[in-house]
Amino acid sequence: MPRLAAIPLVLVTAALTAAISAGAALGLAEEPQGAGAVPKPVPAKPILARDYSIGTLAPEDTTTQQAVPDAAPAPANGTGPTPAKVPDPQKRPRYAGAILQAVDKVTAETLRFEARVGQPVRFKGLVVTVNTCETTAPDEDAPDSIAHLSVLSQPEGLATAAARDAYRGWMYANAAAVHPFQHPVYDLWLIACKASAPVAPTGNP
Repeated sequence: MPRLAAIPLVLVTAALTAAISAGAALGLAEEPQGAGAVPKPVPAKPILARDYSIGTLAPEDTTTQQAVPDAAPAPANGTGPTPAKVPDPQKRPRYAGAILQAVDKVTAETLRFEARVGQPVRFKGLVVTVNTCETTAPDEDAPDSIAHLSVLSQPEGLATAAARDAYRGWMYANAAAVHPFQHPVYDLWLIACKASAPVAPTGNP
């Protein structure tokens, strides 16, 4: 076998010295713990005055949002504020008679007359009975006069002749086209409602 070349002792010593110096610099070298060696004191862990774990507020975070209570429910016994009461609708004033106007389409004769409630009135071949006559209440938007009529068609002078219904329904003074009176010879519409005339005194002055 060939002989290994002898390594100079100086080079081995220099290599060991460099390795020890590098380990000490990196903190890898350990000091030998002999029998008389004194261990280094381990620094104590600082004790916190308060545990700031999860669920605990830090000292600087002292502002917390206060819960706002809900509004108190309305009492169930009806002692709370009551809603405003809706006023009752006003009644329509009624009158004792009505003023009507009739026209004969053949002769162009026109007559304005008064008919009392419940009393038949004849105009040529028509017999008109006013069942009721009233005006709109003050709280209604459009003022008007309304009458319910029953009209019979019966020729004059023939009292025994059978009468037939010519009209039965409501009439409006300001809206005659709503329920128009339709007859081949006559025309009829409402003018207004009228109060009963005062009774004249019968005693001597």
